[in-house]
Amino acid sequence: MILTADISNAYITLGCIGSRGVYLTSRFATVARKTEDEYAIDFTRMLELNGVPVSEIEGCIVSSVVPPVNFAVTRALEMVTGHKPLVLGPGVKTGLNIRIDDPGQLGANLVAGAVAALDRYPAPMIIFDMGAATTASVINRKGQYIGGFISPGVRVALDAGASGTAQLPRVSLEQPQTLIGRNTVSALQSGAIYGTAGILDGMISRIAEEMGEPEEALTVIATGGSVEQTITALCHHPVIFDPQLTLYGLWLIWKKNQRRAAL
Repeated sequence: MILTADISNAYITLGCIGSRGVYLTSRFATVARKTEDEYAIDFTRMLELNGVPVSEIEGCIVSSVVPPVNFAVTRALEMVTGHKPLVLGPGVKTGLNIRIDDPGQLGANLVAGAVAALDRYPAPMIIFDMGAATTASVINRKGQYIGGFISPGVRVALDAGASGTAQLPRVSLEQPQTLIGRNTVSALQSGAIYGTAGILDGMISRIAEEMGEPEEALTVIATGGSVEQTITALCHHPVIFDPQLTLYGLWLIWKKNQRRAAL
């Protein structure tokens, strides 16, 4: 089993994964001010609480879109496991055929998600990664990563509406009883939940049109948390929700690079 870490702007998602699947996942707030010692204590407690012996961890891999915390997290993982983490970036073998203007600009989490999706699902496909931003990765019939889009995540959009207006309150992000809101709170919740589902449906149709593919030919996968799962369930297009997609992709990439190192 290996320890994977996916560092996003809001959370660090840690997972223990091996040939039998994901053993556990846990999330920590991404805090730039934390030291490697503080992260190491957090990670150690997580493993102890879940009964995972450090001796069974064979290695570590990290994907990150928050460079300021990379050193502290990778050093903490090394302190806890005794293994120097593989950091997903230039020079790391992924097997992904990236056909965008500058492949170096592609986020590490999107690379990992695409690697996992190609292993699990048929192309052509769209992969939605829903966090602080909602991103889409588009892969054609040849298995080539041809681009995507980035838009504000549902939580970011909802918070921006409250902070940028005088009378709109901050509300909890949950599905309202009806799509047509009967008060300010339910109207905001509807706009966030059903509005985001509508955006996904609209973009799926437009992407299919631009690719010259029938909509039903596209496999649509999404990853994220419980709120994002609620949103994708409301889409008119069928969407496969895979919350552990990125961690599985990191495991596949780690295995590829272990084989290369052994040669």
